[in-house]
Amino acid sequence: MDEWVLEFEQSEARMADPLMGWTGSGDTQAQVVLSFESKDAARAYAEKHGIAARVHATPPKTLKLQAYADNFR
Repeated sequence: MDEWVLEFEQSEARMADPLMGWTGSGDTQAQVVLSFESKDAARAYAEKHGIAARVHATPPKTLKLQAYADNFR
């Protein structure tokens, strides 16, 4: 089953918190991820709400098969 995802780009840079050292920003839209069943549905949503959208191809998944015994070679 294919799933299409709409993610928002960050509108401001991430900064380190001076007390804890964690990185964060005030941009809450970067946390929003919307899922759609088809590419057409995702594009229609973006057009309806005036969101500039780009389509990126998903990189192929590669599995590294390894046995537990390979850790000791």
